Amino acid sequence: MSSGIVLQGFGLGLSMIVPIGAQNAFVLNQGIRKHHHVAVATICFICDALLILLGVFGGGAMLANNEILLNVVTLGGVAFLLTYAFQSLRQAWWAQNDDASSASTSATANKTLLSVILGALAVTLLNPHVYLDTVVVLGSIGGQFEPSQRNAFAIGTVLASLVWFYGIALGAAKLSPVLSKPRVRQVIDVLVAAMMIYVAYLLMQKWMMNWEG
Repeated sequence: MSSGIVLQGFGLGLSMIVPIGAQNAFVLNQGIRKHHHVAVATICFICDALLILLGVFGGGAMLANNEILLNVVTLGGVAFLLTYAFQSLRQAWWAQNDDASSASTSATANKTLLSVILGALAVTLLNPHVYLDTVVVLGSIGGQFEPSQRNAFAIGTVLASLVWFYGIALGAAKLSPVLSKPRVRQVIDVLVAAMMIYVAYLLMQKWMMNWEG
């Protein structure tokens, strides 16, 4: 097994996982509140790992070659990202009021483990952008390797998902005293919204180029 291909998969895996705004924002928020953040990271990691393996070992080519399904996933991804961006901006607006922010945080803290798990599954499995990056992009790249090398690439991408999700969950929990301040939360929400709008723009631009082509 080539360590170079494992590292290549790790680097590409990070480049695909990091921009998935809704998923990362959810993990970050749970980490800041120290509310089932390890469980959330575990769910996101397992889901991403399964999707990556599906893409690398055949699913990516199937989705990429199905124009109708690819269009549905792309446009759905744009709508999902813009909706989540709007929610982040709304939270940033509410953060101007310390009482509203505290009430929102308290309500979130009262959520059960089941509701948090369902939320993690929603931002992962109902987010078409996840499928585009893990199944289509990583799957298409991984499919170009020989079978033995493909295993090394898959290991690298899965490791990237493992390091990233547990890293931001545990890191956010450790920095919670700073990140939970209303003004800091407001900045984070605005940055998350901007990132998701930008990713939605890139998806839409790519879809329009393929449509014109």
